[in-house]
Amino acid sequence: MDNKTISRDGTSLAYERTGQGPAVVLVSGAMSTGGTMAPLAAALSDRFDVVVYDRRGRGGSGDTAPYAVDREVEDIAALIEAVGGQAQLCGVSSGGALVLAAAAAGVPARQVAVYETPFADFGGGGAKERAEYTENLERALAEGRRGDAVALFLRLTGLAEGMIESARQSPMWPAMEAAAPTLAYDNTVMGDGLVPRERLASVDVPVLAVAGGASPTWLREATKAVAESVPRGTYRVLEGQTHMVDPTALAPVLTEFFGD
Repeated sequence: MDNKTISRDGTSLAYERTGQGPAVVLVSGAMSTGGTMAPLAAALSDRFDVVVYDRRGRGGSGDTAPYAVDREVEDIAALIEAVGGQAQLCGVSSGGALVLAAAAAGVPARQVAVYETPFADFGGGGAKERAEYTENLERALAEGRRGDAVALFLRLTGLAEGMIESARQSPMWPAMEAAAPTLAYDNTVMGDGLVPRERLASVDVPVLAVAGGASPTWLREATKAVAESVPRGTYRVLEGQTHMVDPTALAPVLTEFFGD
């Protein structure tokens, strides 16, 4: 990524901009970089100045210990400042939880959109499953078992064991292992895994929460709960879409919302 800005704690953040218009900052989820969001940025670039960035600990960005969600909120604030002092935010998956935390903290965001933030209130194990995942993830990372940490995450997402074993043999696996420490960051962003209703009640900007019609019911229910927990929330369903949303399907909905 060609551009750099410095967060409050001195961490260097790599980012790219494309298009012209009001600024929109895209925030990726677990095991992803700014490049993951590039197709969505391209689909929005005819109407917006779209910013994609590598979250701390990933890609071209630096990292500073100890990790805290507040530091990632400061990262978003630094990016907004770098592109003019105000922006609209869009977060995908756990990136959605991060932009909601940023909005609750008062970063200068005009509007916030999230796609399928995976709060687990409505999905089987809920908080208990999240607590077990947290314990096992922390142990695997502390013991240097990065591959096992990635496998734990993939299992949490519902990937079948056979597919996880196939992934271990794929050319992508070394890069996934390299990114494994950031799984702890996203896990911290997600908190206890439940919808943070009290925090969301303090978000004073319009929020669009979008889910895929072909996604599991619990993901749609979690997304709807986000919209219902903020004072100015709207819930939308994209028919036929899953958690791996097609950027060309999501972009028109974001364009309509951010264009208001």
